[in-house]
Amino acid sequence: MPTEEPGARRRTPRAQAIASDACERADAINQRGKIRIVLIHGLGLGPSTWAPTIAALAADRRLSDFYQFWTSTYCKRAAQIGGTSSAVRSPRAMTMRKGRSMADIVLINPRFEVSFWGMEYALPLLGKRANLPVAALPLLAALTPEEHTVTLIDENVAPIDFDRCSRADIVGVTGMSVQRFRMTEILNDLKSRGCFIAVGGPWVTVQEDYFDGLADTIFIGEAEETWPRFLEDWKQGRHASRYEQAEKTDMTRVPVPRFDLIQMKHYAFGSLQFSRGCPFQCEFCDIIVTFGRRPRLKTPGQVIAELDAIKETGQRLVFIVDDNFIGNKKAIKAVLGEVIAWQQRHGYPLSFFTEASIDLADDPELMELMTEADFIAVFVGIESPSEQALRETKKLQNVRAGGTLLEKVHRIQDAGLEVWCGMIMGFDSDDATIFDRQVEFIQQSRIPFAMTGLLHAIPKTPLYRRMLEEGRLDPSDRPEFVTNIRPLQISPEELRAGYLRVMTELFDPVNYFARVEALFLRPDFDVGFAKARPNYWRRYRLRYAWTQAKFVLPALVFFLRLMAGVGSRELRCEYRRRLWQFLKVHRRPGLTLLYLFHLAMHHHVSSMARTMTTGEKRLVNSF
Repeated sequence: MPTEEPGARRRTPRAQAIASDACERADAINQRGKIRIVLIHGLGLGPSTWAPTIAALAADRRLSDFYQFWTSTYCKRAAQIGGTSSAVRSPRAMTMRKGRSMADIVLINPRFEVSFWGMEYALPLLGKRANLPVAALPLLAALTPEEHTVTLIDENVAPIDFDRCSRADIVGVTGMSVQRFRMTEILNDLKSRGCFIAVGGPWVTVQEDYFDGLADTIFIGEAEETWPRFLEDWKQGRHASRYEQAEKTDMTRVPVPRFDLIQMKHYAFGSLQFSRGCPFQCEFCDIIVTFGRRPRLKTPGQVIAELDAIKETGQRLVFIVDDNFIGNKKAIKAVLGEVIAWQQRHGYPLSFFTEASIDLADDPELMELMTEADFIAVFVGIESPSEQALRETKKLQNVRAGGTLLEKVHRIQDAGLEVWCGMIMGFDSDDATIFDRQVEFIQQSRIPFAMTGLLHAIPKTPLYRRMLEEGRLDPSDRPEFVTNIRPLQISPEELRAGYLRVMTELFDPVNYFARVEALFLRPDFDVGFAKARPNYWRRYRLRYAWTQAKFVLPALVFFLRLMAGVGSRELRCEYRRRLWQFLKVHRRPGLTLLYLFHLAMHHHVSSMARTMTTGEKRLVNSF
């Protein structure tokens, strides 16, 4: 509503028209929806009559230009109506908030510390800035009502513009455990600028008091219901300091993420989510804390809509971020049938990789569906070759009948899915022999990418409660020996040294390429749809040829970047020799591109192991 000074007389229709024209002009200038009311007192019909007018100005650098336009044009027009000159107050002195009907929102994903899946040393070889977009940002944008504006900032892609953040009404920050230190730095900066701060994500969900004093409100767990509720509270001028859903999210109501707000060209992979939750009860895992043990899936229609959306971004390789893709095998088979049909309709524009439990090996039908849908790899939580350790941590799905862990890994590989894995050291039953056992198992398994880490007690997990009860927790935020658990069978010094030795040995060129070549140099080895050989490709041989031809140029560019970007002459020679050995057996361009990715990942992990061993980089535990 227009605001008048006490004693001001009613404006004439022409003065009102001028004010209305000013508002319309300001609305046209304003692109962000954040509006300030600036009272500019023009001239009335006589020296004793003041006609206040109102201009809605965008709160950015355009304000000064529009203010000059107002003073030079509208005051002159008001003077033509009649009256004498008047002093015009400065915009800053006469600014007041409009009703909170809309919000200018900035959502931030902080940069990661150097880590296995961060791919920091490999990304320049791929011509990318980050591995994949975090799922939370585009989903929160999709959950935001249309009257608000949303800007997404991924610090892994571009630096944070803190001046831009200071102009926003709400700044949201998300993050995982490995991002918590950078999150703290960002929150301190935002707080010093007087920003309204909302914090959510996996870390604050399990450690609610971590950012005390830095956030105006926090979100615990899923936010499909609480984020819109908070925005409605904000519009009413009130908000809670903590939001948590009473029930888990109904996945059949989750909207398509706003991929259009992401600069997808800067990411190595895209990301989608089909389901949440895992039926198992591993003692160390926080997934069941956040998402529960009952897998919840999106409908096939939702999945297809998201495939259409990610396809429009131009992304070719997509990570399905589900914590256990096969948590509900019956339901996911129905979804996969629709994905296969979509792939065939569009000529297989996407390839996928995901996470799944080892019992995938017990379901040939499911593995066949995954390869026909063009899943090329699966990350499996193997954790340990020690059955005692697996039983101790309640990883019981890994000790079920149906074959040994090695046999199950090889069964998945033979089906056309490359296996990547996570390994953990530091279980209560682990002694000094565990390090050699880990290396031996990985070498025999033919698993190229083994993400090794130390057992870590995440707050709210059963392991955390047990360690707390036993008095074995290191409470420091940066534990001296990387993990916050005091081991039983070996000293903390031995555990840290063994962890570095395992990572170094696994990615020694001799050991690494022994695994890679044991898998890739088999004449019958292939992955995804090329392995499955669905009837589709028999009917459309030319389309298959075109699909493969599109990989030739990217593979060539990738190789040239690899040769230019790897500093070690010895490693460059090693990579050329290994590639030549591969090309003697396989010439499919798509598989060649995948092999080149393995060369780049070797460069990344071996560089990471070297810098952490020498102390150039801080030792990071992946958990």
